[in-house]
Amino acid sequence: MLLTITTTHQPATDLGYLLHKNPARLQSIDVAYGQAHIFYPEATPERCTAALLLDIDPIALVRNHRGPAGEGFALEQYVNDRPYAASSFMSTALSKAFNTALNGTCKDRPELPEMLLPLEATVAVVPAASAEQLRRLFGPLGYEIETEVHPLDPTVPAWGESRYFTLRLRHAALRLQDLLSHLYVLIPVLDNDKHYWVNEAEADKLLHRGAAWLPQHPDREFITRRYLRNLAEFVNPTLERLLDGDVVAPEAEENLTELLPGPAATAAEPETPATAAQSLHDLRLDRVAEEIRRTGAKRVLDLGCGEGKLLRRLLKFPQVEHILGLDVSIRELQRAQQRLHVAEMPPRQRERLTLTQGSVLYHDPRLAGYDAAAVVEVIEHLDESRLASFEQVVFARARPGAVVVTTPNADYNQRYEALAAGQFRHTDHRFEWTQAQFAAWAAGVAERHGYQVRVEPLGPEVAGFGAPSQLAVFETR
Repeated sequence: MLLTITTTHQPATDLGYLLHKNPARLQSIDVAYGQAHIFYPEATPERCTAALLLDIDPIALVRNHRGPAGEGFALEQYVNDRPYAASSFMSTALSKAFNTALNGTCKDRPELPEMLLPLEATVAVVPAASAEQLRRLFGPLGYEIETEVHPLDPTVPAWGESRYFTLRLRHAALRLQDLLSHLYVLIPVLDNDKHYWVNEAEADKLLHRGAAWLPQHPDREFITRRYLRNLAEFVNPTLERLLDGDVVAPEAEENLTELLPGPAATAAEPETPATAAQSLHDLRLDRVAEEIRRTGAKRVLDLGCGEGKLLRRLLKFPQVEHILGLDVSIRELQRAQQRLHVAEMPPRQRERLTLTQGSVLYHDPRLAGYDAAAVVEVIEHLDESRLASFEQVVFARARPGAVVVTTPNADYNQRYEALAAGQFRHTDHRFEWTQAQFAAWAAGVAERHGYQVRVEPLGPEVAGFGAPSQLAVFETR
């Protein structure tokens, strides 16, 4: 079985540094029941390809009871797809051959692992139920997918097609570590088998390798079950841990009332922390809803909809014909259904609303064709290194006519007495931007994707600090 990884990043030979393998020489390593060979079919400054060729010994599999089940001289033990179909053997070889890159480290060039590269990977061959299954697994991760199904026997066309595909994946901007982690997890999922025992350590491995993307994947339950061979004792706890690791609802920081500043009220009418929290949260949602209404949008996205508080406001606008609320958390979507009383809505009202699980980090064709999108207190929950993916998903591919983004203002954090210097307002925040940082990011996004942008404070302003939140309204030119 063969895996190749290609980049046209300049200089393309940086791939050798990332993989910690010299393009100038062939390297071979021992793996379970065979050998893996690493070589470079091409290595120029313009284009570089690394190949991992896995040579499995089927006789050794039988002798060590790691091949298909059977006794004595059962034919399936000797005639099977283990030597040529990508499986857990490939994942093991990938981990052993490219462990440095899989862990996101590069001693000689420490800046390289975080770089977004144009990458193409080809796996020959993978077993799959259909080409659609391959698209379901890899499509949400942002890949362009090409599949080639192979006949059972080219000399006997009447036998039809096999279940084996050559899989080609292309991504315009992706970390090599992410590509390797996707392959490491999903190849055994496609094969639905493993050459070693599945235990609790294997569940931990899945959570480790899939931490950056699996919680947001629409088919995470299917992936988890197949990876852990449908063993309920490991599948169920792992799924619970994935759910517990979901992105916190965007407005969760506002519930931490002990962090709210007190001096916003007048001496005559002191404002309690709880009242301040409620007014700021409602002010933010009201402002976003008004910006959406002003655009005249008929079809609206609420990306990171949480329990549906903005959805409730948008449903009150007669001009809005349809709203899609998207969130990574099934629990939040269930809360939204309950709080909006979706089951009790009249049929025409219910048709105006779609609630669906998904992520703002992965391409989703369902997001196309909308007039406006709201992204309320969401981006700060993403790793800064993943904002380029968010930008591609929302502004380059979905491309609504207007996008309203809000995020905390880090300049204002000094007003929160309970916050230590450098501390974020919520433990799930990955960053918090100053007014200048947010304005610079918004201007860059607008320039790259043909939008004009207006950046404004959101909430009561204090001289020298600004407002608690900040808002950017992007509209197509």
